[in-house]
Amino acid sequence: MGLLDGKSAVITGAGNGIGRATALLFAREGARVVVNDVGGSRAGQGGEHAAADAVVAAIRAAGGEAVASYDSVSTREGARAIVATAVQAFGRIDALVNNAGILRDKTLLKLELADWDAVVEVHLKGTFLCMQAAAERMKEQGGGRIVNTTSVSGLLGNFGQSNYAAAKAGIYGLTRTGSIELQRYGISVNAVAPIAKTRMTEDLPMFAKIADTLSAEHVAPAHLFLASELCGERTGVVLAVAGARMSVYKVVESAGRFKESDGGVWTAAEIGEHFDAIAKG
Repeated sequence: MGLLDGKSAVITGAGNGIGRATALLFAREGARVVVNDVGGSRAGQGGEHAAADAVVAAIRAAGGEAVASYDSVSTREGARAIVATAVQAFGRIDALVNNAGILRDKTLLKLELADWDAVVEVHLKGTFLCMQAAAERMKEQGGGRIVNTTSVSGLLGNFGQSNYAAAKAGIYGLTRTGSIELQRYGISVNAVAPIAKTRMTEDLPMFAKIADTLSAEHVAPAHLFLASELCGERTGVVLAVAGARMSVYKVVESAGRFKESDGGVWTAAEIGEHFDAIAKG
């Protein structure tokens, strides 16, 4: 028995890298998989069917079930078509892994609006649209599992990635809010924050000397855990994966400090004077 026997899963951006590794793992664990990929460049330009078709062929060759989807996550019509592909092929959608993404890195002062819009449209808007389309169906079914992709860039920041970081930070907020709103329908919403060497990242300086220590195959089991019954009732969690290391990201508020005099209104000078105490803990 596989962890996803009888389940139907949609994985966006599944033609290469992390998405491909996840699609293959899900299929080995019994899932019927929709392999979604527009087949564009890393910058989101162009498109062809070969990447998604190759993953579908690999799954079928191993005895699994899979169909391809070439629709874009960044339009409402595309997102609905992706979910419809799962329902038409397999009768339902039990899991959605939002993995599709592009990169157009430039420093904030050099970033063109078109590059801002393109990255936010695929990552943040695409995640929202696919979440909404999947959740509507999952609500009718009585439950499901959604796994989003955030990033250390969005959670902590990263030089030259203001567009990507803003989108990924937005996905964190979307994940947290989705987990609150959809829990009553039996839908869990969690996220993975991966660091891996893939087509998206292989020429970035931090990955120049990394071989297999931060691979896509390290990330796929995190998707499997969050998409399976092993996850239980956990929701709103961000599971970070960097090779053999796994951790959980949490937003932490300091203990703070109350001002009891002057009606509790702090002056700017007092904030400066007591800032270390305000930030402590």
